[in-house]
Amino acid sequence: MNIAICHFRVGETDGVSLEIEKWKKVLLQSGHRVFLLAGNQSDQTDIYISEIQYDHPQNNQLITNAFDQLKDYANEQELLDEIEKLTKVIEEKLSQAIQEHQINYMIVENIWSLGWSFPAAIGFYRAAKKHSIKCLGHHHDFYFERVLYAQPTCPAVKDLLNKYFPPIDQLFDHAVINSLAQNNLTNQKKIPSTIVPNVFDFSLPLWAEDPYNTDFKERIGLKPGDLIILQATRVVERKAIELAIEVVGQLNKRRNELKNVISFDGYTFTERNKIVLVMPGLVESSDEYLKKLKELANENQTEILFCNDLVEEYRRQDQQNKIYSLWDSYVFADLVTYPSILEGWGNQFLEAVFAKKPIVMYEYPVYVRDIKEKGFDIISLGNHHQRSDQDLVKVEESIITCCVDQIIEVLTNQEKYHEVVNHNFKIAKQDFSYENLAVILNEIVNKNISI
Repeated sequence: MNIAICHFRVGETDGVSLEIEKWKKVLLQSGHRVFLLAGNQSDQTDIYISEIQYDHPQNNQLITNAFDQLKDYANEQELLDEIEKLTKVIEEKLSQAIQEHQINYMIVENIWSLGWSFPAAIGFYRAAKKHSIKCLGHHHDFYFERVLYAQPTCPAVKDLLNKYFPPIDQLFDHAVINSLAQNNLTNQKKIPSTIVPNVFDFSLPLWAEDPYNTDFKERIGLKPGDLIILQATRVVERKAIELAIEVVGQLNKRRNELKNVISFDGYTFTERNKIVLVMPGLVESSDEYLKKLKELANENQTEILFCNDLVEEYRRQDQQNKIYSLWDSYVFADLVTYPSILEGWGNQFLEAVFAKKPIVMYEYPVYVRDIKEKGFDIISLGNHHQRSDQDLVKVEESIITCCVDQIIEVLTNQEKYHEVVNHNFKIAKQDFSYENLAVILNEIVNKNISI
């Protein structure tokens, strides 16, 4: 069967792009042909439709007028007319792709769940109906869970949200990534869905230092013995990176308790070494939030290294630069922070488990509901937070202190370190592997379809 996995972008380091790659691999192993359809031109893009790119200028204007202020169009009908113009372009290009590549199944990622692009959502709906293409709407987030989409500027926008996010049709099945989302979809839309949790390929060789990445630490400006605290997520507000900054700041104040700790690169941590928060992810936050993070880091004497210009999903080397994979950054990490207060599931959590690194994390709602019961051993930031005067996420100071106590214990006790990371690896390999994903996907995709 020819399957198109469709999203605003592929081949990036965001969670949806990473999950798409996993689904592609599992579907290929099951004997299908898989095409990645996206609005960006990456090494992974098989079918390119520029009008669905995440930051398409025309769509950005539509979003502003739909959810902020109806200012560029005289009335809602003019707004609908502009949506229709872009919709027709997307529908036509998608129809051409369906025919050219003989697509007979589509997996539609977030396009039918977030209200980010009305033209894409409607265009995909129409093309699927026109060609009688069976689809799986794979929903990582819903518009009714996001503040951005909470106050449409006109009734027509509300109508579109109700009709297409997600659409209800006998051609379409739906999948979500956690039980909270499943309940929300049932309560809000009366739509049944299948839970497909995030997974990782635990059969892969462990990431390790090799001739390509051996200079990673040097390239990002660190020297042997410096400790890397890795924040591998994108820089967005809900990742609550301010909590990681406070943890690293407090750890740095107690650096004398880390004497003789051996960093991943095999060198002893000394008074001349640094403890650095390394951030290889895309910066997609507001300028205001980024400024607040930098100010907080300065107050906490926390050094941050933004190195996304050197890190992508895959390694590559051109004439001017050597690019590392996201996985290379995990290799040299001594500890991983994951303080997100809101996650659909948690790709970076599984990545840290696979990398066999201790994890400092906030217990976000989905973790508490769907993951915690598995018995992972984490350094917890708790599951309750407040907001500071700067509108940054805060937890009790005693929790930060307790986290730092545990960090020092695990970094100074190699037996404890290996016990924790091996315990977590074993659990994840059992419950969140590609083998688990294959069982679920084969059941969904093969239902009512002749291959």
